[in-house]
Amino acid sequence: MSKITGKTETIENADSPAFEQSKAVEQARDVAEQGIERSKEAFSKLNSDAEATQKAFESTFEMAKTTSNEVSLNMIASLRANAEAGFTHLEALVTVKSPSELLELQTAFLHKQIEKSAEQAKALQALMLKAAEDVSKPIKDAFEMALKEFKPAA
Repeated sequence: MSKITGKTETIENADSPAFEQSKAVEQARDVAEQGIERSKEAFSKLNSDAEATQKAFESTFEMAKTTSNEVSLNMIASLRANAEAGFTHLEALVTVKSPSELLELQTAFLHKQIEKSAEQAKALQALMLKAAEDVSKPIKDAFEMALKEFKPAA
């Protein structure tokens, strides 16, 4: 290491402002207060968002319960209609007097049941689609709202 030889001078009366401890403390306090205020705002926003998410989930679960009941009732109604049609058909089969009448009755029954099954399947499909839309709507709405809030200003 080499040593620099020469004079060293200190500047005592420079044109720089004097350090004032009270201003430094005041500035530090202002910065801390701003930090606390921002933290409070962030916590409040986080709390608000958490409440909105909780409400969306509660709404989703309630809607799932409701639509599940609707689907179950629809399926029970279909099963009941099919069972009643089957019993009615059995009653009609008991009164058959010839093989041709049996074949005609059985063919008509099967044709009706196929049509009825297709109608029931379409109704159930429509109900299931509606149920899926209804169940996903609260979460979808909450997600879209969150995206709008976080979208950068154009």
